[in-house]
Amino acid sequence: MTTHHSTHGARLRAGGWMLVIAALLLPSVVHAQVVWQGRVGAETNDQATQADAFLPNELWIMEGDSVTWKFGPQNEIHTLTLLEPGQVRLPFNVGCPGTTSSGSSFDGTACVNSGPLANGATYTVKFPAAGNYKFVCLVHTDMNGVVHVLSTAPPHDQTFYDDLAADEERALLSDTDHSSNRDEAFRSNTAVTAGAGELVATGGGLQYRTIVRFLNGTVHIHVGDTVEWTNTDPTEPHTVTFGTEPPNPMTQMNVTTDADGALHGTINSPSDSVSSGFIAAQLPDRIGSSQLEPGTTRIRITFMHEGTYHYICALHDVDGMVGMVVVDK
Repeated sequence: MTTHHSTHGARLRAGGWMLVIAALLLPSVVHAQVVWQGRVGAETNDQATQADAFLPNELWIMEGDSVTWKFGPQNEIHTLTLLEPGQVRLPFNVGCPGTTSSGSSFDGTACVNSGPLANGATYTVKFPAAGNYKFVCLVHTDMNGVVHVLSTAPPHDQTFYDDLAADEERALLSDTDHSSNRDEAFRSNTAVTAGAGELVATGGGLQYRTIVRFLNGTVHIHVGDTVEWTNTDPTEPHTVTFGTEPPNPMTQMNVTTDADGALHGTINSPSDSVSSGFIAAQLPDRIGSSQLEPGTTRIRITFMHEGTYHYICALHDVDGMVGMVVVDK
């Protein structure tokens, strides 16, 4: 009997070791890495209204996954940029600095930057480590979002993100509560609104709708009259540029400053050049930051001779942001 029990126990122990060895030899369950899809920017068919937004601007994915962003607008450029925590933001033409190749990994230790892209270009970033990572567009202030990288399965699928992106795009492009019919600029036939816009906040960050048009852009005046352009967009800069376009759109040409801070130029003939440089709202006030002066949002131009004077926004003329001043006697 003793021999029988010993033999039976040995068999059980041998069987147990075989199960352990078999378990060790079996391949471990590995998360199948997913490439998620997002979009950057959107526009109406005439390019007059731009959604400066990541669509959607909040995603939950799993560590090891990637996101591929597609840049939608035909001409309006954006970047997909992830900066290190505390890193100083540089101009888009400098990058983070420079650009990194599509497919680069980001874990918060070194910046990743697509450079300016548009017209269907794509850019992919891989996220190897769990964390919450903010992404921004270096071209457009107040255009940002966040990727939540989890160590467990994410709560949503691609269909959810596609639907959310479509909802956000529709809401931005079809928003009509900033109606040109009630815009203050139309109080006068010599006043032009140089762009308009509206910021929208989501749980993931900021996005905004911008109208890249001169509202009341064709003006009929008389010799000696002055036309006033005002940028009412909370974020997007514009220029009012007559004649030769400066190599740097920020450059002011042939303007002085009025007592109220508005720029002022004078045009004597269609060959004259005047440019406002950037007219834009000042950056937001922040606790702990120095008080900023008011932004330069306005330019006035006096026309001394009859003729037809064409002008552009040097930043958005490719989107159709152009206008005309007709001066009669």
